[in-house]
Amino acid sequence: MAKILGSGEHRYEVVENWAQLPEGWEFKDVAAVACDSRDRVYVFNRGEHPMMVFDRDGRFLSAWGEGQYPRAHGLHIDANDILYLTDDGGHVVRKCTTGGKVLLQLGVPGKPAPYMSGEPFHRCTHTALSPKGEVYVADGYGNAKVHKYSPDGKLLKSWGEPGTDAGQFNIVHNIVTDAEGWVYVADRENHRVQVFDGNGKYETQWVNMHRPCGLYCCKAKARAELRFIIGELGPGMNVNRQHPNLGPRLAIVDGKGKTLARLGGEAGPGLETGKFVAPHGLAVDSRGDIYVGEVSYTEYPKAFPDSKIPWRMRSLQKLEKIN
Repeated sequence: MAKILGSGEHRYEVVENWAQLPEGWEFKDVAAVACDSRDRVYVFNRGEHPMMVFDRDGRFLSAWGEGQYPRAHGLHIDANDILYLTDDGGHVVRKCTTGGKVLLQLGVPGKPAPYMSGEPFHRCTHTALSPKGEVYVADGYGNAKVHKYSPDGKLLKSWGEPGTDAGQFNIVHNIVTDAEGWVYVADRENHRVQVFDGNGKYETQWVNMHRPCGLYCCKAKARAELRFIIGELGPGMNVNRQHPNLGPRLAIVDGKGKTLARLGGEAGPGLETGKFVAPHGLAVDSRGDIYVGEVSYTEYPKAFPDSKIPWRMRSLQKLEKIN
């Protein structure tokens, strides 16, 4: 029997064993995922083949990036099918073609800025683009900043500092923009998404979530139709790891942060169909199907300390939209 997640107009069927990997290959952690204009799915992962590409039916197409990405973390793809890859282990952002050719690089591979210095980058996490093509970089684990670059890679400005007040961050984990240029930042360990204008002026925050990890802005013709998908990592401490109704899960919210639906998460983490271990990267294709990348290899031992990590553990799920 098919497993259905969500409610009302936000209902999805879980597709089992979607990705058809070559013999002997595995993803390890799938940190990020993106779909191009042809619904090809790019899977940025921490295995031996950092970028794997599939068609929308899960057929393997190609792989690249071997030896170039120490720790995959973020992936964004623009309207021209140009990829922006963020490697927090290498402290670098690369703008690439769909075949992996590097067009622009931000940061110096293997040379992080001093911890919490505010200078780019120390374990940067994700990117987003303004309507003018300016590049926002979330930075990240070793900083508490958002950096804004010109399309050709000139640093324009930075904002943020460690803390819990408005405009402050405690792990700048993900970042997206909408068509009007608003900037949305998943401030993970502050349990919120903060909203800024394109120059970093704080506007508001959404707080009805638990450790927002993945963040995706769905395309919309009007602001009233704006929808976001949030991957909530779930509890991070041993004392509340198995608490119900805290995730890990997905949330669908409107442009004001109001929760419209939640997918999974009622009974804690798991590998069973319909459950999540660590939803980290999100993408949506032209039909409205959701692809969920999970850092399962990292989080599974924390959630299940008495269990061995399964071989080829699930790190990527497809949720098919029910119309």
